[in-house]
Amino acid sequence: MIPARRFSAGANALLLTASAALTLLFQAADARAQASACEESAEVAVLPSPIAPWTGAPLRVFFAAEHPFQGELALIAPDGTVAAKSRERLDGPPYSWFVEVASPAAGKWRAALARDGATGECATITREIAVANKKPPPPSGSPTMIWPLRHSWNRATENLYSAWIEKLFDDPLDAQPSWPALHEVLRDQKRNFLFNYLGLNEDQIKMVLRPDCADTPYFLRAYFAFKVGLPFGYSKCTRGGGGRGPHCPQWFSIANPEPPRAPPQAAVPPPPAPVAASGGFWSRMSAEPVPAAPAPPPPAPVHRHLGLVGGFGEYIQVVADGVHSGSARTYLNDNNTDHYPVPLTQETLRPGVIYADPYGHVLTIVRRIPQSASAAGIILAVDGQPDGTIARKRYWRGNFLFAQDPALGGPGFKRFRPIVRGANGALHRLTNDEIEKNPQYADFSLDQSKLGVEDFYDRMDDVMSPSPLDPLTALKDAIDSLDEQVKVRVQSVENGRKFLASGKGEASMPDGATIFETSGAWEDFSTPSRDLRMLIALDVVRGFPDRVARRPERYAMPPGKSVADVKAELQQVLASELVTRKFSYTRTDGSQWTLALKDVMDRMTDLEMAYNPNDCVELRWGAPANSEEAASCRRHAPGAQKDKMSKYRAWFHDRRRPPRA
Repeated sequence: MIPARRFSAGANALLLTASAALTLLFQAADARAQASACEESAEVAVLPSPIAPWTGAPLRVFFAAEHPFQGELALIAPDGTVAAKSRERLDGPPYSWFVEVASPAAGKWRAALARDGATGECATITREIAVANKKPPPPSGSPTMIWPLRHSWNRATENLYSAWIEKLFDDPLDAQPSWPALHEVLRDQKRNFLFNYLGLNEDQIKMVLRPDCADTPYFLRAYFAFKVGLPFGYSKCTRGGGGRGPHCPQWFSIANPEPPRAPPQAAVPPPPAPVAASGGFWSRMSAEPVPAAPAPPPPAPVHRHLGLVGGFGEYIQVVADGVHSGSARTYLNDNNTDHYPVPLTQETLRPGVIYADPYGHVLTIVRRIPQSASAAGIILAVDGQPDGTIARKRYWRGNFLFAQDPALGGPGFKRFRPIVRGANGALHRLTNDEIEKNPQYADFSLDQSKLGVEDFYDRMDDVMSPSPLDPLTALKDAIDSLDEQVKVRVQSVENGRKFLASGKGEASMPDGATIFETSGAWEDFSTPSRDLRMLIALDVVRGFPDRVARRPERYAMPPGKSVADVKAELQQVLASELVTRKFSYTRTDGSQWTLALKDVMDRMTDLEMAYNPNDCVELRWGAPANSEEAASCRRHAPGAQKDKMSKYRAWFHDRRRPPRA
């Protein structure tokens, strides 16, 4: 891997051997001393995979560039033939290319990115890669850290991180991909460039990785840092309360890990769980039940004796226990946090950047698609759900909620705070001031804290689509996003129907604001947060014609038509689209019932109390009393829970989630 600012071209290429594949990320000062003017202008990062290429594993190469240009990436075999090539470039920044050879021959390979329009030695950026005939020894662990450090966070590694995330979740734009769990994505070799990167078969072991929305960005960051050998850490934060947003009094890193949580005591504790022989992620071999044993001892530090992969597996579970939605909602000017705010620009809103909404939801950007002559710009993001599902969705006002309330913390787009190794060898986080002055980043900004709600969404519209939008196209894009959001809710409500049908009893309903963030069956099968976002989304679509009338300069208004004419036309199209857009859900008796988006719009009042998993699915879709649709309903939430819902209804009616007490 090479720093993003410096790369050799042609005869100046550095030999990237198997034994040094992860030791070529030089310090910035060393890179500057060796770089040529051509390397300065290229700003391209290169990462071969696996860490030690050999003939028994596919050879894969990633190029990531800070600035856009067209080009062709080729893998050239030792005999001089072109074994693979591609002109396909993922959107950026960063802009990335990928090629792969399934069975590489032993010898010296060359990865060459030919830049269109470039001349001289800058025309092609070349990286030499030695492929061994036999499998080299795998990397070893560290006696002082969860995993050894081989590189540092800088623009190069950040660009490779962004490019890796973009490829991991790449799918056609018209698709609505979702996965039962994050491990399903990571086990897909076509998506995951770092699949078995360490040569330990680490991604071929059965593993369970089901992060919720708050865990997901941490899991992605930790996975990449573990594979590539980069620093990682996380804060222990409060969730906020008493009129104050979250703050983080503790910080742990791979050099000073938090002890694992003690297992719950039980009359018959679970049997010992030895590490699987293959040493895979936190998977454990099954064992036969054993007689009752004494209570487990107090928690001990993370066990490095589990080996490199096993140690990571245990560590990632500690991370999952340590972070939550409050970890992302810290105040924007706070230095003791895991994230820092960035300006709202096309350059900063890149894959890996998170969005913390003020009500506790967290999304991770996976792709930005620039505006074209016929379509608005798009930002795609993924989030995790309480049931472990990972889904990709578009940025729009209905998914990315924004509010300014000090009691809720600091919402907005944020980036992971860089963790560096000091002169004394200790890991620490860069402060906001250090980030602002660091040429590798220089993107700390408090601009988002100064924006009102409408100002924020107006700014995002300008960033995503700098040119005026066709109002009709923009309306249909908003309806598309609402349609997608409603259909995602279908699955969440269906999960609740299956829970009721399982006979496991009712879900206990928390009190007050904790209905939005708790644990257990209520967290898994209720939908208060999702329903609040959907109600806001319905408001956005219903009010879109008024938004165009409020800000006509933002839209490419048809010649010869007044603002009033355009608004009337949009209202007609909206009415038609709401009737024709349909979806189906499964009723209590197993039959299908079809609704239109217009039905959902008409039932907004009933949907203010439709989040309880103890209610039948018909009620959760707002079926009118005594209707044919509601005839199959066989279950209602207990009266005490209904009383609570009536009390909390104002939150949904006012579209405002309450702060924690």
